[in-house]
Amino acid sequence: MSSCFHTSISALKGVGAQRAKLFQKLGVHSLGGLLRLYPRDYQDWSSPLAIAEAPADQLCVVRAQITGAPTVTRVKGNRLVIHAAADDGQSVLRLTFFNNRYIPRLLLPGHTYLFRGRLTRGRSACAMTAPDFVEEGKAQGFVPVYPSTQGLSSRVIAQAVKNALAQLPETLEDPLPPGLREEYQLCHLSYALENVHFPRSMEDLDIARRRLVFEEFLVLQLGLMQIKSGRREENLHPIPDRFPEDFARLLPFRLTGAQQRAIAQGIADMAGPSPMNRLVQGDVGSGKTAVAAALCWAVIRSGWQAALMAPTEILAAQHHQSLSALLEPAGVRCALLTGSVKPAEHKRLLEQLAAGEIDLAIGTHSLISEKVRFQGLGLVITDEQHRFGVNQRVALTQKGASPHLLVMSATPIPRTLALMAYGDMEVSVLDELPPGRQEIETYLIDPGKRQRAYGYIQKHLDQGRQGYLICPLIEEDGSGMMSVASYGETVRAAFPGIEVGVLHGKMKPAEKEQVMGDFAAGRTRLLVATTVVEVGVDVPNAAIMLIENAERYGLSQLHQLRGRIGRGKHKSTCILICGSGGPETVERLRLFKSTRDGFAIADADLKLRGPGDFFGQRQHGLPQMKIADMATDVELLREAQRCARRLFHSGALAGEEYQGLLAEIRELFHKAGGERVAI
Repeated sequence: MSSCFHTSISALKGVGAQRAKLFQKLGVHSLGGLLRLYPRDYQDWSSPLAIAEAPADQLCVVRAQITGAPTVTRVKGNRLVIHAAADDGQSVLRLTFFNNRYIPRLLLPGHTYLFRGRLTRGRSACAMTAPDFVEEGKAQGFVPVYPSTQGLSSRVIAQAVKNALAQLPETLEDPLPPGLREEYQLCHLSYALENVHFPRSMEDLDIARRRLVFEEFLVLQLGLMQIKSGRREENLHPIPDRFPEDFARLLPFRLTGAQQRAIAQGIADMAGPSPMNRLVQGDVGSGKTAVAAALCWAVIRSGWQAALMAPTEILAAQHHQSLSALLEPAGVRCALLTGSVKPAEHKRLLEQLAAGEIDLAIGTHSLISEKVRFQGLGLVITDEQHRFGVNQRVALTQKGASPHLLVMSATPIPRTLALMAYGDMEVSVLDELPPGRQEIETYLIDPGKRQRAYGYIQKHLDQGRQGYLICPLIEEDGSGMMSVASYGETVRAAFPGIEVGVLHGKMKPAEKEQVMGDFAAGRTRLLVATTVVEVGVDVPNAAIMLIENAERYGLSQLHQLRGRIGRGKHKSTCILICGSGGPETVERLRLFKSTRDGFAIADADLKLRGPGDFFGQRQHGLPQMKIADMATDVELLREAQRCARRLFHSGALAGEEYQGLLAEIRELFHKAGGERVAI
């Protein structure tokens, strides 16, 4: 990569120190960063229409000649209204602009312009209000539209990009060597950068975008493979290759076929020549914890220790409660390590862990602190993996000598995203629900029926049941929606005599524990909460849930919330209140209402909202995609993944021609917090 890519953005012509600060708000610090700030859309000026041919009420471009000098009038509030007329020899176009005193100088009589806007049709003429325009002959075919910020318009960014492209050397070094580009039919980097910003045609844009998407996927895949390959190939913790029947006898229930299959697959992995590296995916309530417990049992019976890391203290405490109740009677020593453990107790647990006196450590991020030492860590389990960064998982595996790794996710991940984040992992899918799980009826209502919904909740309370009321805001944001605390007061007023708890993510851990403990024990009948309850809360007596402003959530998040009910023997109901949103929002919620298949919901969410719901950068630690779209670029992802595997396993990356590509991998993962990627 050319060294000019690393030139500070402030050194670019037309930028300077003050404007550089605005670019930095967009994450652009260098010339290379600017060239990788890809347009979010394009204005297509390439095919102007005659006025009569232009579609009404749709964005379009028409060609017409100004027939007279624009007129300027002042209206109430001293505002300017500018009118102009244009025609194309057959039809008339009326133009209206507001508060732009330069229009009379820009629209000259007798000159022909292209006008871009929404056209409305009247009896005698057509009209456009505040269209964009450019004089004929000066129009670009495709004008880029960039993500902008206050004080930094898309037009200013486009000019800066032009200046940056002009600074690139004629023989720009491409991180993808010629042979690779030829094999996958990819254009040169210089062509791609020029045409992704200022394409001359849709074909040029497609060629440029294909190359940049492939490169982005390839760099990401190679970086992930490097992380995953940091684990030694030799299995240092082999176990007997047999199903743990003695564990199955500990259970108060019968394992499903899917659970038995996942356990057998994990056992076979851990008995093999290499460490286990497996993802267990299962819908809400599919029984992943039992699979994890069985594999812990097998490893511990062979003399090794196990660690389970959960994203929240509530979930870690629940795992500790259920696993210790199951395993401690059989001689397995369990411990809970979280930030709220008192210092003296924490010190004692660390000493026992280092001495091998604890078999199974369950905790949060506390498990990866420097003071935590294991005598012989043989198995690492991460629950709700999408909530951890790549480095956190790596840090926990480095507490032992190449331990086995099990990743669990209750968030169904679309196959496309699973390919991206877990491409090197074996996958077990729990596609059966344990006996006794109840179907959940789901209703979609408008805010006017809230009181009727409260009456329905009261009927459940009268039958001895409990319920959740979910609202989106911890603190009010000016949208008119209530905060969780205010909503809690409203609920208390609506249900006099009923104990109501309030739970949200900004509460202290001890407060959360108290609120959840009261709800789990039945002392609190209704729990008003934010999405903090979407994982790790298991209250079988909770049979009803009301979700306020359901339009604010992704489908997968709604699915996680709904999964908190229907966990006991009682028929359960989920009520969605949709406060606002157009037809697409309602259709999305109707789709959710009609299915409980988490994978179908996840695929729909990916198509509707993109990958952010599953892998927002702050949640998972993966670098953010700048141009690739995992919902639409599936085939390119597969091509790039096949290429990455071949390059990685053949040793080709050691060659001189791939040094530019390796530099891109290091830079990408360093920005995402991936300092552990050593290539």
